[in-house]
Amino acid sequence: METGLVRDRPFHAPVQQFFEYLLVAKPDAAVHDKLIQEKQRFTLQYQAPIAEKTKPHITVANFLAKEEMESTIIRWMHRIISNQQRFRVTLDRYCGYKPHTIYVRVQDHQPFQQLARELQVVDQYVRGYGCPEMHLITRPHMTLAWRLSASVYQQAEADYAQKDFQASFEVNELVLLRRTHQFEACKQVNVFGLRP
Repeated sequence: METGLVRDRPFHAPVQQFFEYLLVAKPDAAVHDKLIQEKQRFTLQYQAPIAEKTKPHITVANFLAKEEMESTIIRWMHRIISNQQRFRVTLDRYCGYKPHTIYVRVQDHQPFQQLARELQVVDQYVRGYGCPEMHLITRPHMTLAWRLSASVYQQAEADYAQKDFQASFEVNELVLLRRTHQFEACKQVNVFGLRP
């Protein structure tokens, strides 16, 4: 007679869930409010409620990772970001990414490009665990509205080419956000302070 564990159903290994992470720079309160007002105007003018659904931020990186990787990612990011100098962001005009996004341009890309170079070590770690490559932003922008229909995009692009936007804010920290899918609201995971 055989002894041991007898299974009456097949064994299924647990599915490893990926989370989407976003590392972002948020504007100060005055610039945030100015952008929110513009998003509200956009929503009313073009009947595009998607503009109001996103909070003003500049994405520095976005990537997929498994939850058990999170603490190591946070440690790596803390080391990298805490060695970076605070910097000023100047937003200076409206532009568009065809075929569906209207955004406010960031004047100086250099601080974001530096962060992207430094964060490549985190990208290597993420890819080493079978996750897709990180999307490191080297052309930063502040999205006003996205996922617009072609007709709304064309009209808004023409209208906003005539408009001006001027604002500046200091980036003192970067925020790591997490969500299970792109339609879920993000939850804050960590805040990383930059060097004074």
